[in-house]
This record gives sequence, C-alpha cells and structure tokens, in this order.
Amino acid sequence: MAHIELYNDLPGIRGLMAYRPETEAPLNFLAETLLRDDNNSLSRGERELIGTYVSYLNDCFFCQNVHGAMAGHYLGCNIDQIDRIKQDFKTAELDGKMKALLAIAASVQKGGKNVTVDQVEEARNNGATDVEVHDTVLIAAAFCMFNRYVDGLATWAPTDRQFYVNRAPQRAVEGYQSSVYK
Repeated sequence: MAHIELYNDLPGIRGLMAYRPETEAPLNFLAETLLRDDNNSLSRGERELIGTYVSYLNDCFFCQNVHGAMAGHYLGCNIDQIDRIKQDFKTAELDGKMKALLAIAASVQKGGKNVTVDQVEEARNNGATDVEVHDTVLIAAAFCMFNRYVDGLATWAPTDRQFYVNRAPQRAVEGYQSSVYK
C-alpha cells in the first residue's frame, strides 16, 4: 500500500502521475527525450538498459522490470539475459563502450562525484562520444529521481515479471508521452 492515498489502482509511477497529473507531462517528456528521441547515437535499447541497470542498483522493482522489458524488446533478448547483465555486466555479451557507460551509470547512482576521469577516458577509448557520456550521466541521474519517486511513496508493482514483458511492445509503440488515462 502506498504511503499516501493515490485514489487509483495504477502501478508504480503511473499511479503517481494519475495522482498529480500536472507532473505527468514534464516527467513523461523527460523520459521520452532521454529514452526514445531518435537524435541519439545510443540505441533505444542501450538507453533503456542504462535506466534498467540504475534501477536495479537502486532496488526499484517496478522501474527495473518496466525498463528491463523495454531493453529486452529493443535489444532482442529475454528477461533472463537482462538479469544476467544487471547482475554482472562486465562478463555479459556487451561491447566495451556499453560496459564503460554502465560503469559510469553505476558511479552516478552512488553520487555524481563518483564518476572519474578514468571512467570517461575508458568510455572514449571504447568509442563513446562526449554526447553519449553526457546522456549516460543524465539517464542515470534521472532514473535515480524516478526510482526514489516510485519507491519513496511505496507504490505497488505487479510481481509477475511477464506483465512487463507483455506490455513492452505496446509501450515501444506508444512511448512515454501517452496519458495514464488511456
């Protein structure tokens, strides 16, 4: 049960957006821009994976499963493969650039000042652009906010992870700007 009465039965951030609809548009616009905008050299799947990993580190069940399912949808892998990446991305079948960017995201999750010059240099050495480093930091920081919003108010989340996998294709079409009332 949420810490406050939300007057709806929507899970996670969707319930919070319905409770305070004036926050829906700016939060969804941020998510849409960070995760789906086509003016980005990181794929949608890679950006979703960054959000998934940060949500995993923050132990946000709802967000890591929503965005894990989205990452799996875009990257053509299943939830078990996403779980293996979350648990140990360093040994996962990811390129060096993505591993370096996930390391940066993990540092942001701990606190922005934990990102090091060496991490940025490692990302660059593996082909990351300054824009990709920027976007990784911003996605990681935004997901810390989203995760704390969802968990700080103790929203509920479906425990059947297949729920998230089943919704991913629809969310991929609709994006993050659709109304919670649809």
